[in-house]
Amino acid sequence: MKIVLTDAKTVTKGDSDLSLKPLEEFGEVIVNELTAYEDIAETVRDADMIIVNKTPLNRETLRYAEHLRYIGLFATGYNNIDTAYCREKGITVCNAGSYSTNAVCQHTFSLILECLNRVGSYNAFVHEGGWKDSDTFSPFIYPLNEIAGKTLGIIGYGSIGRAVEKVALAFDMKTLKVKRHDEDDPSFVSLDTLLSRSDIVTVHCPLNDSSYRMINADAIAKMKDGAIFINTARGGVMDEQAVAQALKSGKLSYAGIDVLDTEPMARDCPLCGIENCIITPHIAWAPMETRIRLMGIVCDNIRAFLSGKPINVVN
Repeated sequence: MKIVLTDAKTVTKGDSDLSLKPLEEFGEVIVNELTAYEDIAETVRDADMIIVNKTPLNRETLRYAEHLRYIGLFATGYNNIDTAYCREKGITVCNAGSYSTNAVCQHTFSLILECLNRVGSYNAFVHEGGWKDSDTFSPFIYPLNEIAGKTLGIIGYGSIGRAVEKVALAFDMKTLKVKRHDEDDPSFVSLDTLLSRSDIVTVHCPLNDSSYRMINADAIAKMKDGAIFINTARGGVMDEQAVAQALKSGKLSYAGIDVLDTEPMARDCPLCGIENCIITPHIAWAPMETRIRLMGIVCDNIRAFLSGKPINVVN
């Protein structure tokens, strides 16, 4: 069994970080740190299995992969895989669902609390000598706000959305979720109602045709003046230019962003350099414990496939 990893660098920094040795249980493992698009087809030509994070696998890049029968994802999202083509060719595609729920929830609140408490800004102020030069013991030079009592609008109510709500309630927040069915719970409302009533809007939905550019200029216009926007889902869910304009105008007081349309960040990203925009480089899912759990799920998926009873199949 020849197992090809196309972008191992996106899940581990090497031997001192997450080990790839568990995959050796299943056959010969060929590790490519990163693979340029034009090199993918040749790289996976002889693969029986491909284990991938974000490498695009489609009709063009899989055109030589005649032995390929399985694609395993180091991810929950699978928009980089042409699942229809894989189904046509009899290639099973399995993702790693729910491995990052706690990590993404934690990062979501890290961003929210940074917007409300400005810990990073105050830390920089102190280390740059500001507190030494202060004439008061408590120089509150950046605005601070309590989280209790705020209304959190949660777009996407899967495992991460539910975890986020649990933490929000522990913080004594109020929550709203987008109504999908005939829920009797009054906290399930229309998207427009959620946008208009939330102090903080956080996105946890997959990227698909219905969610693409969901947070655009029209959606932001429906939000409260001074609302906070958090995105730890996918960059394509938001219109970066619209978010940038809203931050500059004050319509949004802050944004906490972990994902962008183009990753790594494009040189001309409109959000770069905006003072009230906190950006982290798509690392909500990346704590060590989370990646160890991810490797376990990836290996379990392979075992299930080899036993003839595949799990977490997305095609």
